[in-house]
Amino acid sequence: MFQALFNSLSGLFSFSRSLNTVSNNVANMNTPGFRGSDSFFSNVAGGRGTRISGEGLRTQAGDIRQTGNVTDVAIQGEGYFILSDEQGNVYYTRAGQFRFNDQGLLVDSVSGHRVMAFNSTGALTPIDFDDYRTIPPVATTSVRITGNIATTSTTTDVNSITVFDAQGGSQQLAVRFTNNGNGVFQVNVTNAAGTSVGTGQVTFTNGTPSAGNTVTVTLPGPNGNNQVITLNLGTAGTTDGMYSLQGSPTNLSSRVVDGHGLLGAVEMSFDDKGILQFVYSASERRSGPQLALARFPNESSLRLDGGRLISGVTVTEREIGRPTNGGFGRIAGGSLEMSNVDLTQEFADMIIIQRGYQASSRVMSVSNEMLEQLYNSTRGG
Repeated sequence: MFQALFNSLSGLFSFSRSLNTVSNNVANMNTPGFRGSDSFFSNVAGGRGTRISGEGLRTQAGDIRQTGNVTDVAIQGEGYFILSDEQGNVYYTRAGQFRFNDQGLLVDSVSGHRVMAFNSTGALTPIDFDDYRTIPPVATTSVRITGNIATTSTTTDVNSITVFDAQGGSQQLAVRFTNNGNGVFQVNVTNAAGTSVGTGQVTFTNGTPSAGNTVTVTLPGPNGNNQVITLNLGTAGTTDGMYSLQGSPTNLSSRVVDGHGLLGAVEMSFDDKGILQFVYSASERRSGPQLALARFPNESSLRLDGGRLISGVTVTEREIGRPTNGGFGRIAGGSLEMSNVDLTQEFADMIIIQRGYQASSRVMSVSNEMLEQLYNSTRGG
């Protein structure tokens, strides 16, 4: 009877601890990246009751919810994001709730740990927005003139051509075409001050330009380093650039092929491979670092630290890779993985725990009554 009393007591303790696990699951049902746990009961040798032998992490993924925040990311498939604190300690998480801190580093919004990614050499490094905040200016080297110039025109101007130097400075150029007759047009390029910076001519045969229709534009630069720009007036025998068709109106336009001033990032996003993409202008884009992922051969044995982080994993217990490669999952930008807690399962577990607790309590009551009856019969004798 005494053993039955102790056995029922162990059941009360075990069911109580199991309820703690369920309550923690329910409390974190809205915690991004949270993985629910299950308590494991085991028999104590010699018929001495039961105990909680451990807990196992539920490895199924939670639902993915769109947030619209460009630095929020979720994993569709296998893998954990890799985080590192300032002391070099490594953590792992499924909660991609990230942001850029005051130093420009991408960090976990809750813990402040830095998000690790692959750099150009394949090494793990934090993501530093300052490395991609701007791109340096590029000097213009080529300008194309396209469209039709009427055969009857006398002078035709193409104005407001914005070109850039290597320091990011800009200036306006203008091109004037003067009809010399017989399909020959004199070309004169001037700067904003009206100074000629390039001359030449373009000749049309049967409406299309002849060979060698380029004009070299020379702009004065600092320390005598002049900037040379090629003005492309079309390709011989085609109408993909300038052309001169009889009876058609003039509709010339210019296109600056390259060059830009100092540009700042106006948009960013993570693609499905976890690469941070930056947009600086309609034509200028850059690719940043790629998020690093880790996975584990025995994921269910992991332990959550601080709500949604996993720590204490040795290097030999993990595999590091890139999203979409080698079985690692894809990245969903602007989204978060929510908790994988299923309330239906938790409520069912609570009912089972409650019944088990009641049964253990009943066994304890019966054991107590039998002991009391035994003592009473002894006093009566």
